[in-house]
Amino acid sequence: MSLSKRRLPSRTGTGRVTGFGLVVVSNRGPFTFVSGAGGDVELRPAAGGMAPSLSGALAEETTTSGAGALWVASALTQADRLQASGGAVATGQDSLKLRMVAVTAEIGRAASDVIANGTLWFLYHGLFDHARRPRFDRVWHEAWEGYCQFNEAFADTIAEEAATGATVVVNDYHLALVGRYLAKRRPDLATAFFSHTSFCPPEDLAMLPDGPRLELMESMSRFGACGFHTERWRDAFVRCASATGVEAPATFVAPLGADPARLDEVAATEACRSRLEHLEDELDGRTLLVRSDRVELSKNLIRGFIAFDELLEDAPQWRGRLVFLARVYSSRESLPEYLAYRTEVEHVVARVNERWGAPGYTPVILDLEDEFVSTVAALRRYDLLLVNPIRDGLNLVAMEGPAVNERDGVLVLSREAGAYEELADVAVGVNPFDVTGTAAAMAGGLSMTGAERRVRAAELRRRARSRTPVHWLAEVREAAQVPGERDPHAWGQ
Repeated sequence: MSLSKRRLPSRTGTGRVTGFGLVVVSNRGPFTFVSGAGGDVELRPAAGGMAPSLSGALAEETTTSGAGALWVASALTQADRLQASGGAVATGQDSLKLRMVAVTAEIGRAASDVIANGTLWFLYHGLFDHARRPRFDRVWHEAWEGYCQFNEAFADTIAEEAATGATVVVNDYHLALVGRYLAKRRPDLATAFFSHTSFCPPEDLAMLPDGPRLELMESMSRFGACGFHTERWRDAFVRCASATGVEAPATFVAPLGADPARLDEVAATEACRSRLEHLEDELDGRTLLVRSDRVELSKNLIRGFIAFDELLEDAPQWRGRLVFLARVYSSRESLPEYLAYRTEVEHVVARVNERWGAPGYTPVILDLEDEFVSTVAALRRYDLLLVNPIRDGLNLVAMEGPAVNERDGVLVLSREAGAYEELADVAVGVNPFDVTGTAAAMAGGLSMTGAERRVRAAELRRRARSRTPVHWLAEVREAAQVPGERDPHAWGQ
């Protein structure tokens, strides 16, 4: 792969009164365009992720304020690309509009597969196998150039659409360099960058090559403020900035909450009721252990299945009585590590089922379908919810499950999940690397008295429903500010 060193054309401007007063930016948007059989293009809600919940909060906020807002996202499908040149389009959610950013397929792959998901995600979540990766060769450095161009394209679009003095909220590691380009193009904008992932300590960040490492930290410092889900991730970012010799911008902590209104709406549908009835028939009165994740390395699926295997080995009373429903869906299969991980997941599940299965009893149900309605049905029904990531910025499942669960379910939660900071005293905490400890935690959750389960579940539900994406959006908007008076030309182009 060889990416051109030429920067994308710059459209520097000072904004316009008729632009949008609030611009929210992410790689994946809350909607996507789909081409129909007759050639028509239809706008549909995107599946999963943070964007659908945040778009609901944004629609609510704009309805209340009467002001228009824009969501800027990548053109990921061919239909998205066809719409990208047409400017902002209505979404059907009141005054919220959508603008797609299109780059070449080569730049998109470099920015996403090699840098964002192939490097920064691994770095922030501590996933690198240091004997083999990372390896910063010529291909990687060319991909970094693509990542720069990808971020610059977003900055150009924001600069074009934002009204004078507008507030801009940029989400996540795909777009960490937007601050650098946007501060130069539009120094009038109040900006905030929010990291929905964990953040690594300085000794891990030091693995990045000197130039890109400095560029990353300088670019993040060019936002008016940077936000994180927990104090731990904020502190790691500040220490990384200091270790790199960069002055950190203003920082803030604003945990994202579940979206109870959306969850309740889905739970009340006939489709969800039907799926819950089907699940009950399948369980035939058995106890249910649930997990809901992407098939993603940081989510720690394999250790969870091995812990379940140990549980059945050590507690024979649960054989035939406990079912592990894993609602997990494929992710990033353009990366070989993810394809290999899915294969290993399927192999481990098959081994557990072969060992403990019996006529009429399948210990692990591996459901790879990405369907939110079925996930909500499973969360309503669980007796035990396993959330055991190696490291996670927050993990919304730990909030969404208790928000809709109807059986006083117990939450077994990794101490490396950002959500643990809020739920430590009501969840059963585990070291995600300790398989035997996880098995013991699950056994302990299953053996809790009804009274203890009710008390824990009630408090989990209260906390999970008390903080919504509307609260998060208000806090991020309040934290956004015009970057400091440092010269935006100081780092060149």
